[in-house]
Amino acid sequence: MTQKKIAIIRRPPGPALQRLVDTLSPYGELLINPTEATLDDGGLIALMRDADAALITSLDTLSGAVMEACPKLRLLVNIGVGVNGIDLETAKRCGVTVTNTPGANSNAVADHAWGLLIGAARRLVAADQFVRSGAWTPANRMGFGSGLDVSGKTLGLLGFGQIGQAVARRALGFDMPVLYQTRSRVSGEVESALKATHVPLDALLTQSDYLVLTVPYTTETHHIIAAPQLALMKKSAVIVNVARGGVIDESALVVALTDRTIAAAALDCMENEPQVHPELLAAPHVMFSPHSAGATSGTHQAMIALAVKNLVMGLSGQAPPNRV
Repeated sequence: MTQKKIAIIRRPPGPALQRLVDTLSPYGELLINPTEATLDDGGLIALMRDADAALITSLDTLSGAVMEACPKLRLLVNIGVGVNGIDLETAKRCGVTVTNTPGANSNAVADHAWGLLIGAARRLVAADQFVRSGAWTPANRMGFGSGLDVSGKTLGLLGFGQIGQAVARRALGFDMPVLYQTRSRVSGEVESALKATHVPLDALLTQSDYLVLTVPYTTETHHIIAAPQLALMKKSAVIVNVARGGVIDESALVVALTDRTIAAAALDCMENEPQVHPELLAAPHVMFSPHSAGATSGTHQAMIALAVKNLVMGLSGQAPPNRV
């Protein structure tokens, strides 16, 4: 039996590469990106031309042209949840099965969202810088009383899948009423357990003290938060994005922060990352993390395990458990 060929299009750094090689070698010949750089279409085609399957991440882009140039390709295994970088229509037309790893990073992303929320509310980055600067004196505590309360405030969630529900579950400990908006309303049992109320988008925006974005990135959610939506929010509101950068109109967010239409923002993802809107970098009351909400060692191991399961079942002709 001819050995299957598996392309690894994003080379992990350091020891992670050897762990991945050790894990995948029993299942086929590995075709590994020779550098840690992101490959363009030409580089992807050169790497994947003879591949039966490809291991990708949510940070990668796989165009229809690449898939059409790789006639043996039958399986795309995404280590991550988001597949907005994959031309799904072409994949379907070319007979390429696409899988992802839902749920593996839900708790890590929810934890990170809460870190961003509290960090923005209590200005923790600025406070750290203030102490390091030597400006702290008994009479000067960096605007004492300027932080925002969290406990008892209203948490809004745009998106209420596994990550959104994990964020809501943590709100129970802060005695926060939870509002959510999603295309498909969850069961009454879930709503009751999380003390969550489904509301229209406008109500979510006007009533939330903290708005956390966990919605998938699609053509429908592109810039779902723009100037009209920001104008509806409370002046004391904080927006947290652990979804995708493209769900927020960053130019509108710059204006909202500068004009104090909202109080603060905390962003784990940017629209053109790793480049960040220069005016957003200079805007007041905004904190960032480098799209690292799900980046814990435990989460990565769980995602790899689920991806390997999808890969093995797909290569053996079985239906993978996490088809997109």
